[in-house]
Amino acid sequence: MIGSELDAAGVHQPALREAYRQCRVLNARHGRTFFLATRLLAPYQRPAVHALYAFARRADDILDDRDTGLSPDQRTSELTALSNKLFTGLVDHEPCDDDPILAAVVDTARRYSIGWELFDDFLASMRMDLTVTDYPDRSALERYTYGSAEVIGFQTLPVLGTVVPREEAAPYAAALGKAFQLTNFLRDVDEDLARGRVYLPADELAAHGVDRDLLSWCQAHRRTDARVRSALMEQHALTRAVYAQARPGIAMLAPISRPCVETALTLYSKILSRIEALDFEIFTERATVGTPQRVVVAAGGLGRAWAARIRDRSR
Repeated sequence: MIGSELDAAGVHQPALREAYRQCRVLNARHGRTFFLATRLLAPYQRPAVHALYAFARRADDILDDRDTGLSPDQRTSELTALSNKLFTGLVDHEPCDDDPILAAVVDTARRYSIGWELFDDFLASMRMDLTVTDYPDRSALERYTYGSAEVIGFQTLPVLGTVVPREEAAPYAAALGKAFQLTNFLRDVDEDLARGRVYLPADELAAHGVDRDLLSWCQAHRRTDARVRSALMEQHALTRAVYAQARPGIAMLAPISRPCVETALTLYSKILSRIEALDFEIFTERATVGTPQRVVVAAGGLGRAWAARIRDRSR
């Protein structure tokens, strides 16, 4: 399967094929919902999306993988080394042959003319995770989500294609990336708190009588205090609104890409539904979309994807 995808994408050099293969493996292992949605893309689009995901995952793992046992200084050093090596490839056109993930993402950036500035913005947000543990207000959080999520939407737009000028579709792509990130913030409050971070605006929590100490109490007692539930309900509604902002952008994408993005939007928004179904008891159970639901949503998307590919071939 991966061989046919790489053939379709025009990737023929053996080492580069292996680099993309490793990116695909990483996506399949760690991005279950995302990987399922990428199966609905045309084969030639998938390697690039796998490469972009793998690079983002690589940076995220430097910051959050507790199994590595890295100290804060070591994480800073690793992220700096990753950044330097990436830009050596992107800007100076030096080979990254000894790092498959970087080799694949640099190749993707060149094939689709993805500007290095977007990677710089992404890494700027990743560097924030080295020192920033709380966000005082929405604008501070949005500075983080711009680089950590919105630029991912900008990066993928050239791969997905649009039927309108790209700059017209860009705000909707950014909104969808932001919606996915905000969903993760709600789902992962417990995990993030264990890492010493809170990705919810402090002033909006305080309006409900919530602070870090109360969140820590909820974590220790494995229950959601009524004040925390009220605050989470507000964040949940705000996140739903961002999905509504993003949805009109699907029609701006190339028809062959719409089933994938619509499926991803549906699956991620179902995480919000699951959080609500749990009555916001997020310290007891991690909200996930069950396999049966994922299969049903993906099956509908697959039918639309095949139809789109048939129409695309007939043109």
